[in-house]
Amino acid sequence: MAEIICVIGNKGGTGKTTLSHMLAQGLGLLGQRSACVLTDTSREPLSPAGRRYITADARTREALTKVVEKLRSLEDWIGVIDGGGNRTEMDRKLYALSDIVLLPFRESHEDIRTVVRDLEMFPRAYAVPTQWPTNAWQRDAADRGVAQMMGAYRHRILNPVCALSASKLLLQKQVPEQLPTALANACRALARQVLEIMDIDHAEPVASTYDEESDQLGGRLSPADMPMRLQASRRSH
Repeated sequence: MAEIICVIGNKGGTGKTTLSHMLAQGLGLLGQRSACVLTDTSREPLSPAGRRYITADARTREALTKVVEKLRSLEDWIGVIDGGGNRTEMDRKLYALSDIVLLPFRESHEDIRTVVRDLEMFPRAYAVPTQWPTNAWQRDAADRGVAQMMGAYRHRILNPVCALSASKLLLQKQVPEQLPTALANACRALARQVLEIMDIDHAEPVASTYDEESDQLGGRLSPADMPMRLQASRRSH
């Protein structure tokens, strides 16, 4: 039965969609079959072409139910559900059907206060610092803010996902044939953390067969490896 990961949180603008696609891409790079599931009605579906994961459109309640049921019927798959922001009732629904929840937040005090409330509301959730500063001084200040305001939840905070301009490439309708090495590394690092929390074994790329620059690991999902055909799901209206 597939595992379900939901990326939710009450505050908008924390990078839920970016994190969802980075996680799904990283899972693919680590040999896991995954689907990134869109529920945010303000966004349009993305093509699965060129990705290490498939995409699913679940922007209606009925579509979400069907996608989750299909995922649950499959072995060794992982569903990553992009929950969107400012939807408390949807967050509760997604939390109820998930195996693990991720709560992205940025370094602002407003984000930190909101994610603390979400951690209290969702006991199975982990907070993920996203778009984290790469400048040493800014990073130190951001880390201090987390330590001061989230010390009680330190065991439920993942390593930061640093700001990476290349991450926007995963949000294009179609991704480029080649993705930057830094993006691949960030995606794998994120996925590795989540798999460890879920106690799922994963394969690491072998240097002799993996060219990070051109992303040539022989693991792209072929049509035969896409039993869900989730990318064919579309809204009827």
